[in-house]
Amino acid sequence: MTDIRTMLDRLWDDYARLNPRAKAVHDLLTARGERVVNDHIAFRTFDLSPIALPAIAAHFTARGYTHGGDYDIAEKHATAVHLEPPEEGLPKVFVSELRTGECSPALRAVALGLAGQVPDGAVADPAFLWSGVPWAPVSHATYEALKAESEYASWVAAFGYHANHFTVAIHALAFTQDIRALNAFLKAHGYALNGSGGEVKGTPAQMLEQSSTMAEEVPVAFADGVRNVPACYYEFAKRYPGPDGRLFPGFIETSATRLFESTDVTRPAG
Repeated sequence: MTDIRTMLDRLWDDYARLNPRAKAVHDLLTARGERVVNDHIAFRTFDLSPIALPAIAAHFTARGYTHGGDYDIAEKHATAVHLEPPEEGLPKVFVSELRTGECSPALRAVALGLAGQVPDGAVADPAFLWSGVPWAPVSHATYEALKAESEYASWVAAFGYHANHFTVAIHALAFTQDIRALNAFLKAHGYALNGSGGEVKGTPAQMLEQSSTMAEEVPVAFADGVRNVPACYYEFAKRYPGPDGRLFPGFIETSATRLFESTDVTRPAG
């Protein structure tokens, strides 16, 4: 069995290749002497066999991760779970799935067609998590039609299986643990931030503050040609300790709703 650290390294390498500006942010922080701690990794999928949320989560639960919480991202028609790592120093995992039954018949038909192309047994291989699209490329027109209804659906159709984002743990940084100071630092270096609902999502009272870059557009080979579309983003999270001194472990649904929009170029950038 592939060990969890090897899996995480492969996921980061794949993510950094697809999202070079995230790698540049990581390098910007390490150049300051930081040891960047990853708070969590996130994945997107459809609620359809054989690619539904449990199949994606199984790669981590088989390696010691445990269930940490359930979430309803209602505005995006998505269900999510987070998984807690088996040891300190490993990231949390956040897996969401689009509830296709709540979407239009046309969108569900496309999603069913994509899921139906996934080869038998493919999802059981951990490399599936960084394999890209396991189906024939959709047309750019199909991508745009999906996006008009659900940016989430269009992202999964275009990119398939990569980490949707990695996340810098602000509370583990040395040079600042202030999310607004970090945001200002990033903007000063030319990075656009997701401004949907404000640059900072969450509050100290909720014990979690988050922000993110806007996803960089990358070339995607659609069935009818190559087009540039938003890929992945880099997230930043500051967790606050509770009365017992332990950092807040979960996620906030309203914040997740706005953070999902980091892959949507029609949403405001800070």
